Amino acid sequence: MSIRIGNASFDNRVQEGIENDFMLSSVASAQGRFRSGRANAAEELGNWEDWRSLGEEIRTHTLQHIDYYLQQLSEQVSKRGGHVFFAETAEDANEYIKEVVKRKNGKKVVKSKSMVTEEIGLNKALQEAGSEVIETDLGEWILQLDGDVPSHIVTPALHLNRNQIKDTFSKKRGYDKSNSPEELALFAREQLRKDFLSADIGITGCNFAVAESGAITLVTNEGNARLATSLPDTQISVMGMERIVPTWEELDILVSLLTRSAVGKKLTSYITAITGTRLEGEVDGPEEYHLVIVDNGRSKILGTEFQSALHCIRCAACINACPVYRHIGGHAYGSIYPGPIGAVLTPLLDGYENHKELPYASTLCAACTDACPVKIPLHEQLIRHRQIIVEREKMAPIGEKLAMNGFVKWSTNPAAYKLSAKVARTALKPWMKDEKVSNGPGPLKGWTTSRDFPAPSKQSFRSWFKEHRKGDKSL
Repeated sequence: MSIRIGNASFDNRVQEGIENDFMLSSVASAQGRFRSGRANAAEELGNWEDWRSLGEEIRTHTLQHIDYYLQQLSEQVSKRGGHVFFAETAEDANEYIKEVVKRKNGKKVVKSKSMVTEEIGLNKALQEAGSEVIETDLGEWILQLDGDVPSHIVTPALHLNRNQIKDTFSKKRGYDKSNSPEELALFAREQLRKDFLSADIGITGCNFAVAESGAITLVTNEGNARLATSLPDTQISVMGMERIVPTWEELDILVSLLTRSAVGKKLTSYITAITGTRLEGEVDGPEEYHLVIVDNGRSKILGTEFQSALHCIRCAACINACPVYRHIGGHAYGSIYPGPIGAVLTPLLDGYENHKELPYASTLCAACTDACPVKIPLHEQLIRHRQIIVEREKMAPIGEKLAMNGFVKWSTNPAAYKLSAKVARTALKPWMKDEKVSNGPGPLKGWTTSRDFPAPSKQSFRSWFKEHRKGDKSL
């Protein structure tokens, strides 16, 4: 897997999402729970906007001095017996990790949830090199068994129901009990426990790296990450280069924003810090530790008008507020980063060629911007993407170009405007019913098949104004 998922066209992906009734119901329900939980947690914290401003300030400062903090992080990890590798590309990261696994004769790899390893396609790379890779986050494990991909940053299997999960367990692992969540979860624990105990390598992502101490922190709700970092003798952490904070003090603030924005809680079940290799006299921790810091296009965003997109702390608050995501689901975006942040970030990391539709998958209502705990101006960045796609990349469809040119000529010609206002109702009469236009002709078809489109008034405003002006001199 990589940042791009599937080869279906954007229109086909959207249509598939719209037709998936369970997924839409599940997404709407989850969005409601997450939004209300976030609102309650924010209210309880107090001064939420001040906290957001502080989060924005921390992320801005860190990115402006990211070279210093990455160097400091690297030095601190090395002091604690770890090895640091800076990967410019996804291929560089995968090759380094494959070499570590090969050298350690790693036949079985257990992983905790990590978006950046999804982004670089690490699982596929390791499997092709002969290693068995097991996702240990419950949602990710379900998707791995099913051959599916995440549809949400925080809850990756949001689009599946318990019957589908039961069927997957039955087909792939011989499960023979009910669709009860308790029995399903117990079965997963029993299965995964065997993998933890026999794993050679543990791989995790990174929520935030603390530059001053060299600690890698994981914010989770399951115990799998702690098992993945405690049992295998070789541990590898993979982080996007922007996932860094200067000190523990900034970590405290950003974790407070993350947990409240993601799941509406003061804290998640586990907040784990990994600080290098096992020291003499210590019981837990790996014998060998590697930190892989991934660029993969991020450095090209630094110093640009899109730099604040790298402020993202992967809380999915923007996704939970987005009306477009609610109606099409995560897979429609064709990226492992769905929703508003995905629509902004994916074209930056993977180019416009395969993702030029994503900036248009937005109502520009700014709900995402309002929800973002670090104040990324997402709707403004989506508008800027659209401008670049049309003006710089010249990727606007020919039909759209013709339509826009025609609109300019029509709207700036008084005679043409007056004539069209007069004949509009007559011209649309074959598609009118109960003062609504449905399944309209040509370009109007897309606008009139899924929404109420009012029919043109029987009397234009201009003619109405003229009539009333004659009788009322004050007009």
